[in-house]
Amino acid sequence: MTDVAVVGAGLGGIATAAALREAGFTDLVVLERSDDLGGTWRDNTYPGCACDIPSVLYSYSFLPNPGWTRAYPGQGEIWAYIRGCADRLRLRDSIRYRHDVRRCTWDESTGRWDVVTSRGSLTARVLVVAPGGLSEPSIPNIPGLASFTGTVFHSARWNHHHDLRGRRVAVIGTGASAIQFIPHIQPLVEHLYVFQRTPAWVMPRDDRPIPDWLRRTYAAAPWTQRVPRLLTYARLESRAVAFVSRPELAALAEPAALRHLRRAVSDPDLRDALTPRYRLGCKRVLLSDDYYPALARPNVTVVPHGLAGVEGGTLTAADGSRANVDTVILATGFHGSDPVIADRVHGRGGTTLEGAWGGSPRAYLGTTVAGFPNLFMVSGPNTGLGHNSIIYMIESQARYVADALRGMRAHRVASAEVRADVMRRYNAEVDRRLAGTVWAQGGCASWYQDRTGRVAALWPGYTWQFRRSTRRFDPRDYVLRSAAAADRAAI
Repeated sequence: MTDVAVVGAGLGGIATAAALREAGFTDLVVLERSDDLGGTWRDNTYPGCACDIPSVLYSYSFLPNPGWTRAYPGQGEIWAYIRGCADRLRLRDSIRYRHDVRRCTWDESTGRWDVVTSRGSLTARVLVVAPGGLSEPSIPNIPGLASFTGTVFHSARWNHHHDLRGRRVAVIGTGASAIQFIPHIQPLVEHLYVFQRTPAWVMPRDDRPIPDWLRRTYAAAPWTQRVPRLLTYARLESRAVAFVSRPELAALAEPAALRHLRRAVSDPDLRDALTPRYRLGCKRVLLSDDYYPALARPNVTVVPHGLAGVEGGTLTAADGSRANVDTVILATGFHGSDPVIADRVHGRGGTTLEGAWGGSPRAYLGTTVAGFPNLFMVSGPNTGLGHNSIIYMIESQARYVADALRGMRAHRVASAEVRADVMRRYNAEVDRRLAGTVWAQGGCASWYQDRTGRVAALWPGYTWQFRRSTRRFDPRDYVLRSAAAADRAAI
């Protein structure tokens, strides 16, 4: 039995546990399915894995990292930073490793969540779900893939024991992961086939090392790091104008991306295949200086079509072209808009989150859902970003959860459930704002959209607006059940 159970020990889970501890809620456990913390930065170990947010901004505001070695941090540094945060916050003792959450059920009679994990069960008054948006790899349903005669693995579950040297390799997908690892494996393989359904907009990355003297300055005088952090935040936040308010302005950045493509790729046919036919920003804008040069190498074939089927060791594209390979790497993304845990959380009456959503995730402030008392989410629906650091949103939600629990404690509230009408009005406003964004008007299909076509992953505004919306827990938005009433119901 515990007061608060947090699911996931990634950036969201660690931030939430830290906020709750600071608010005085020390009776908590963090349930982590793996044998270490870190979430996506623990799991993604593919060659070249790195963040596309500048390192000066990619850290908790309350635990800055003066030791970043590059302008864009790599996976190893980020993972080490997250583990270091858990140590500095003394959260290690609260984490239960190898506890894969199998089922969470709200018990109306006790006013608690019954949580079943791979290593036992527990009950919690409050459940916080923070699995991360990039935690569950998406495996495409391609005919014959299961019987492929060679080696298959997803980029998020990289097979480091499989030597790619001299192999004939197919990469399925050209998203954020693929553009990072393709330049690293291209020199190793005999031939590389890149199956591309839709070309991405790619901008220069301009990565560079951070000088030792600057890192020493940041460590000795922390305020000197706050200045570039604020400037970087403001620069990235300004991009929301084109994405959210004025989608037509996104076209102003397209010539720079096309120049970047022309400099690296001289072959007109390849250049045409790599040229997007939709508005920049509609899909995730990617950053790379070595992706295009790698694709232009003689041992690389870009197949400008999706993979349609597999027979033995032969891959067939949608246009009928074929490739014989011995290795398939799936760079096919994640279950961003249909998290697996949604089918494991059962609210009032046994309804699952998946059932309540019906294929289109919605929540109030991306954090609470009607019909699920004392349930909070971090990185829930419509909290992702296309322009700035997700850590800013994570901190906003973590603080909101802590404030909600403070309010419940002060007023002796046993359970809080967002009102259905409040949630409906909120999502109607979110949908209204989304209709004017580049993600809805840019002429593409993306992982930002759920099964119904709704943009369920992204916040349709500026991050400071979300911070303002989540600054205070307003009990008027909730159906509150007093502790006394709960005690009477349990008798």
